[in-house]
Amino acid sequence: MTTASDSALSRPVRITDVAPRDGLQNEPRPIPTDDKLRLVELLCAAHVDEVEVTSFVSPRWIPQLGDADALFAALQGKKPRDVVFSALVPNEKGMQAALRVNEDAGERLIDKVSVFTAASETFSQRNTNATIAETLDRFKPVIESAKREGLLTRGYVSCAIACPFEGAIQPDAVANVAMALRDLGIDEIDLGDTIGAGARDSVARMLDAVIARAPLANAAIEAQTPTITLHLHDTFGRAGECVRVALERGLR
Repeated sequence: MTTASDSALSRPVRITDVAPRDGLQNEPRPIPTDDKLRLVELLCAAHVDEVEVTSFVSPRWIPQLGDADALFAALQGKKPRDVVFSALVPNEKGMQAALRVNEDAGERLIDKVSVFTAASETFSQRNTNATIAETLDRFKPVIESAKREGLLTRGYVSCAIACPFEGAIQPDAVANVAMALRDLGIDEIDLGDTIGAGARDSVARMLDAVIARAPLANAAIEAQTPTITLHLHDTFGRAGECVRVALERGLR
């Protein structure tokens, strides 16, 4: 017998793979561009819905991603129609670099740009040299540029469960940042379990706090409602149970 819950869990799910960016940026040394190209091609062949290809961040800070332009140049003419390509842009300078990729390609090679903040002030300071409020201010021109160019935007909320410096993060703190991103006009709010600390109960509490203030987008809610995404790391082998919690709450 199929229950209503089983029926809800059977609805399609959109999967974004961020390994070429979030994974490779943590490697001890840069990976050859040709190897990155092959990884992106294999992810596309696996039929994920979106690939976050790289980040337009200064090579001084993350040399592992210093070949962003070269990687996108190698992807010209190879982007499947049914796969979204996105890139992380830390600031307005990064946004301009992303726009040049599309201009040089003569096509919309990059469909979506991502910005990132955190629910932890310490993590924000350590990773962006700015407070949470200051990072949000930096996003305004990026979001405006994206809207002018018809690009989608994703806003990461790092440390949505726990911070390596502050420990457990209160769900209300996550919801506050999510609401600030919504007010900026972000299309997708990405709640990141940055260090893989999430378990069923902690993810449930965090999602409930966010959804209470930002109901999930559906036909009954205005089109401006952002999509809510859960970003997971399987550090302790609990990502699967966290996925199920999200599906039970209607995230897709």
